[in-house]
Amino acid sequence: MNETLFTNGKIVTPLGPISEDILIKNGAVVEIGTNLKTSGEIVDCGGSLVGPGFVDIHVHFREPGQEWKEDIGSGSAAAAAGGFTAVVTMPNTEPAIDSGYLARFVLDRGREEGLVEVVPAGAVTLRREGEKLAHLDELWAAGVRIFSDDGSPVEDAGLLRRAMEYLAELGGVVAQHPEDRGLTRGGHMHEGSVSSRLGMAGLPAIGEEIMVARDLALVRLTGARYHVQHVSTAGTVELVRKAKAEGLSVTAEATPHHLMLDHREVERMNPDAKMYPPLRRPADVEAVRDGIADGTIDAVATDHAPHAAHEKDVPFEDAPRGIIGLETAAAVVNTAVGMDAVEFFQRMSIGPSQIAGLNSQGRWPEPGGQANLVVFDPNAKWTPDVFASRAENSPFIGRPLKGRVVATMYDGRMTFRDGKVQR
Repeated sequence: MNETLFTNGKIVTPLGPISEDILIKNGAVVEIGTNLKTSGEIVDCGGSLVGPGFVDIHVHFREPGQEWKEDIGSGSAAAAAGGFTAVVTMPNTEPAIDSGYLARFVLDRGREEGLVEVVPAGAVTLRREGEKLAHLDELWAAGVRIFSDDGSPVEDAGLLRRAMEYLAELGGVVAQHPEDRGLTRGGHMHEGSVSSRLGMAGLPAIGEEIMVARDLALVRLTGARYHVQHVSTAGTVELVRKAKAEGLSVTAEATPHHLMLDHREVERMNPDAKMYPPLRRPADVEAVRDGIADGTIDAVATDHAPHAAHEKDVPFEDAPRGIIGLETAAAVVNTAVGMDAVEFFQRMSIGPSQIAGLNSQGRWPEPGGQANLVVFDPNAKWTPDVFASRAENSPFIGRPLKGRVVATMYDGRMTFRDGKVQR
């Protein structure tokens, strides 16, 4: 019988942390209480929080097609090291995940690695080209529940309406990369005072906000479930807040880097400060923080986007957009946003699992529940330097952070402990 006892921890419940032990047997929580005993493995949590494993609904594992950047194996290792027990991989692979057999390939590879639940998102359009709908029925049958052309917006409003109408009947989520490329084409950073000073073409905030406003009109028309990816502007936060107050079926995510960093980072011309959407003004950062804190934004999602070192080792304008984020996510959120333990796990675990429809993930620990857990020390101080990911394109290297993952358990098996991924 496989047993693990988490002791000397603070188990996070909907009402707050409680100082009790938690006993795991054969992949399930069997008992929560004091002075529990086991003949199996004992994990001394040292007063850390024990809560539902983190869930990331927006990662890029690059497989199939660009495994030299990252593959499902190395991405899964990074997820485990970051405290995640489930991730949703984006479909902008080569080929794009626009058919059922490709979605099943990703599912099978995730199960083969066994470190984290790997769930594919499906493309909205064939090859993510924005001209014809993808094989939505096949993708749904393969288990896909989130649909996105991430990396590109679905610009054709008529095509997006058809997708929304079809997926509304099934209950799927349309997740939009909100960008009007007529306003952002050729830009490299946020359009504002810093871009003007650097003489660099910018991506204006309105390019994000116009797309969200248009899409919300389509949500009113179709009744679809709509998810706003990587919110980065104060205007978008307000649009989402008003849509929720109106009763629309709208959710949103924000990345850790948009909660901590602003466009002044670009002044150093470090390509690891180049991402999509770009880092915005301090006022936008504050608005996104407020949106996470008050629940307007439902989930933290890393937009983990690995690139090889040689790709980023070029002038800023020539560098690809994107950074890795799985292994620093919890620490960055803990450092940047003042939330209590319940709110923290709501945004890192509960909210994202609900959006993705992952029934065995994002559940408060209780007897009978599947053992997908993370031990997180919110007071630990550390500085990121090495990663389990194949990539190292992170703006947080050398930056002091507060909060660190101590251990991760997926489906009753330790996948990360003592600073090492447990394969």
